[in-house]
Amino acid sequence: MNQLYRFALLFVFSVVLGFAFNMFLLPHEVLTGGVTGLAMVFGLLSPINSGIWLVVLNIPILVIGWMKLGKEFIWNSIFSVFITSISMQYIPVVKVTDDVLLSAVFGGVIAGISIGFIIRLYGSTGGFDVIGLVLTQKRDIPLGGLIFGLNSVVVFISGFIFSWDLALYTMASIYITGIIIDRVHTRHIKLSLMVVSDRGDEIKGELIKNLIRGITVMDGQGAYSNTERKVLYTVISRYELAIVKSLITSVDPKAFVSISETVEVVGNFRR
Repeated sequence: MNQLYRFALLFVFSVVLGFAFNMFLLPHEVLTGGVTGLAMVFGLLSPINSGIWLVVLNIPILVIGWMKLGKEFIWNSIFSVFITSISMQYIPVVKVTDDVLLSAVFGGVIAGISIGFIIRLYGSTGGFDVIGLVLTQKRDIPLGGLIFGLNSVVVFISGFIFSWDLALYTMASIYITGIIIDRVHTRHIKLSLMVVSDRGDEIKGELIKNLIRGITVMDGQGAYSNTERKVLYTVISRYELAIVKSLITSVDPKAFVSISETVEVVGNFRR
């Protein structure tokens, strides 16, 4: 993707995230999870300011992200966090509705859409997003569920210090956010792909040239036509489906393609 286009989209979704915070969550003082919430707790329990704790806690997370996810990811994340912070300075903190539950629900939905697309654009909102992405490199865990679990621990601790009503509203909001993130960020979903074609060797060549996946090739025969055909089998991530379909169609528009969701992949599969 063109880098300028990527940054433009990161800008848009970062501003939308600031809108979710200032128009839905902050007016009702819905608690913050993640590293920010943890910094607030440490700030109350120690003489050190929460802002200092926020920087201190984020430094090792950013270092881990740099080592495991690359410098491009970190720069995109810094850009996203910066734009979100700036937008929150200019977007007025006003109540869209007086109902706390409605604000928690819609704030969670808007935040989930924004964070999901920011992650798809190879960025993050910092904090536990980075930890979640590092952990999903090793195991196919839904990112939204993982972020919800990490944030829930902080919110649970916050409930003892602040208000249990606000903690429960926050729990509902971040749960909805996690669900929406998993609807947008679908990299953990794996698909089994089977292709039957008269031009199997050409399709195999295009897939190998454009993907990093291994492909198993089998000889097949049409039951009615008795025509010899190649059968290709591979497993891809949900993100790769669009380019795979385009490649197959460009080589053989009449190819038979079967796509099914895979529950689990064991063995040498690059995540």
